[in-house]
Amino acid sequence: MEASTETALLHRIATEQAGSRAPSLVAGVVRGGELVWSGARGFVGGQRPGNGTQYRLGSITKSMVAALVLRLRDEGKVDLTDTLEKHVPGTALGHLTIAQLLSHTSGVTAESPGTWWERAKGGDWAALDTSLTATELKHRPGSRFHYSNVGYGALGELVARIRGKGWFEALREEVLFPLGMDRTEPHPTGEHAEGWAVHPFADVLLPEPHPDAGGMAPAGQLWATVPDLARWTAFVGGDTGDVLHPDTVAEMRALATVDDADTWNSGFGLGLQLMRFNGRRLAGHSGSMPGFLATSLVDETTGTGAVAMANSTAGVGIVRLAIDLIDLVERLEPALPAEWRPSEVDPALLALTGLWHWGVTPYHLRVLADGKLNLAPANGEGRASRFRHVEGEDWLGLDGYYAGETLRVHRSSDGTPVHLDLGTFIFSRRPYDTDAPIPGGVDPSGWRAE
Repeated sequence: MEASTETALLHRIATEQAGSRAPSLVAGVVRGGELVWSGARGFVGGQRPGNGTQYRLGSITKSMVAALVLRLRDEGKVDLTDTLEKHVPGTALGHLTIAQLLSHTSGVTAESPGTWWERAKGGDWAALDTSLTATELKHRPGSRFHYSNVGYGALGELVARIRGKGWFEALREEVLFPLGMDRTEPHPTGEHAEGWAVHPFADVLLPEPHPDAGGMAPAGQLWATVPDLARWTAFVGGDTGDVLHPDTVAEMRALATVDDADTWNSGFGLGLQLMRFNGRRLAGHSGSMPGFLATSLVDETTGTGAVAMANSTAGVGIVRLAIDLIDLVERLEPALPAEWRPSEVDPALLALTGLWHWGVTPYHLRVLADGKLNLAPANGEGRASRFRHVEGEDWLGLDGYYAGETLRVHRSSDGTPVHLDLGTFIFSRRPYDTDAPIPGGVDPSGWRAE
């Protein structure tokens, strides 16, 4: 990274730390799946914090719990349409689906009943479950976005029931250690920042508590360092290692609900916050706990991401800071597209390429470098989708209108592709080809002037 870019990044975090009066602030930039820059301002125990200093992540914990749930789904142990009752019987939340809990569309209350859980020692799941009644359902399930910390307490218990171990033990074994995140923990160890409240009208501090949240811990318990959070940011951007398939993480990043329905600048996927800012689409999560603020965001198109953490209860524009760091890097050192190079292509797929017609609308089918197919209108406007091979002649739609739909290739006796069946839409080599099973048939008199 150029020295001038590093200076601009340092200036941005220095301005934020001084202007918001944060006791300390650390940040980093991710590119190509790697932490390429990190910086710090302020002090922790009289020393400048570094890449080994832990800060509390708050609700970024939720995204990691969501990854565990998606692992269970990919293994066939749960379905996202399952109700919680199927796996955690007897709870008042049993009628809610796993997908609704992941996307904050369950309608369940935001905070657990009783004392505010973020500043009080929490009981176990049984105690939390006992406190939940029908009155904790604030909205009709599926009707709207309503952020719920309680919902993630329930998802942590779901993981524990199926794995037969605590949610964090499962997270450490299945996600954190495989990703090299060995400094992400439920309680601080070694070098770490203390959480502070900054007086609004004087430059003095008050220590904040950080008790174990018990059954609510999956909603915001974890601590991490800049390198660990940077690795998680790369994961969200698609560098998933063997923890999840990239397609699954892309599913987590897909919009499930919108927070600000009139403008769609903020929404939620499956365990991930989604934002649109200056033409960028960002995915990740923010976090706040008494004494701490944190954020992790990545531009899913370029793979450039940023992390930021501060040990202050309020006042730091932590999300906007991360957005600005991404914007600075992309503006000062725009990512270059990968150089085009020829790729290995299964020769059998070449016969599928070229011009196809849906009715009279021409489409082009291309083979992509990763072996997927791309079907798109020849004029570039309209329904376009990529497809992944499933088995035999079947391909699965990955995005756009045909996401989840099956494209089936039909061949003649000599193996030549003659038409495509895409969810009952027939694509033929010629417009309304009489050799293809065009729905409703083709007028036998053929094309004519009138």
